[in-house]
Amino acid sequence: MQDFTGHASGGFVDNLNTRWHRLALLSLLAIVLVHWAEHIVQAYQFFVLHWPRPMSMGLVGMYYPWLMKTEVLHYGFALVMLIGLWVLRKGFTGTSYKWWMVAFWIQFWHHFEHFILFYQAQTHRFWFGGSVPTSVGQIWIPRIELHLIYNALVFIPMVVAMYYHVYPPARDAVKMMCTCAHQRAPMSAAA
Repeated sequence: MQDFTGHASGGFVDNLNTRWHRLALLSLLAIVLVHWAEHIVQAYQFFVLHWPRPMSMGLVGMYYPWLMKTEVLHYGFALVMLIGLWVLRKGFTGTSYKWWMVAFWIQFWHHFEHFILFYQAQTHRFWFGGSVPTSVGQIWIPRIELHLIYNALVFIPMVVAMYYHVYPPARDAVKMMCTCAHQRAPMSAAA
């Protein structure tokens, strides 16, 4: 059986990378943008409003502070993001694939950092002589700034990948198995 792109219809993951790729990418992008908004609000609270670090917890943290203090939430998002990047990678080709994998590997490290924090929170064995969970990057950069940087480092190549996926070079477009590419009208010759 073939899907509407003319390719053999496979399982769920295959469909996520072919006929459902646009919807899957937009869904992942929506999740990432909501997460980004939280970090922007948190940075605004700290840098502009001059709230103390423990009180700068983003929009959700204003209403559910207990939730923002759990490492489960942070690790869960990092894992969802990592899985999303991994599962949707096969829909990318050429230049967009390279940028998508850059985002994946940076997110892999970001996920690892959150796993370290999650582990410490669960075991109450704090690393680096701290009294709270501390990640490797926090040795040099405070947590608010560090995770703003990590999220930017993942988001930027992700957006570049999506750009090259929607507007692929010709050599990449012919290899695409989805319909995400913007359909350009052929240019007419000047009269």
